[in-house]
Amino acid sequence: MSAIQVLDKEFIPSIPANEILEKVKKVAQQINADYMGETPLFLVVLNGAFVFAADLMREICLPAEVSFVKLASYEGTSSTGTVREVIGLNIDITGRPVIIVEDIVESGITMAHMIETLKKQNPKSIDICTLLLKPEKLEVKLDIRYVAMEIPNDFILGYGLDYNGLGRGLKDIYTLKT
Repeated sequence: MSAIQVLDKEFIPSIPANEILEKVKKVAQQINADYMGETPLFLVVLNGAFVFAADLMREICLPAEVSFVKLASYEGTSSTGTVREVIGLNIDITGRPVIIVEDIVESGITMAHMIETLKKQNPKSIDICTLLLKPEKLEVKLDIRYVAMEIPNDFILGYGLDYNGLGRGLKDIYTLKT
């Protein structure tokens, strides 16, 4: 792994692909144990979580369904603080266990918004599964049951995360060079 340039920013290696995949497997094992005998709905938040969700689902040994929702709160390297629901949920979740699959939880505003929206549809339960968590940046109280990794408050890209739409296909995670 070496530094890379994406548009006007330089990024340095941060988390290698093999370490990411190990953490994804551990989270999947927890979910498999916790949801044994159930059929959860994995609700994947696009665009960033698609890579994480694909690797996670390959490790899930449960009968499970996957659906997608698209929320947006980012422009460039900072959050706008406003959540816009771009593509809504089109499946009945009444009485079903729901696991929200997210790439990264920072302020928690997006997750809080999504949970409030989902609660109106009376699911059996709602859990959050995130690849990355920035605990020092949380602005709202969230019960995040599944966290693959905690990271510092740096801007990152790769493994589904982007900078102005680019870098999602990188296998490793990179940190913005300051």
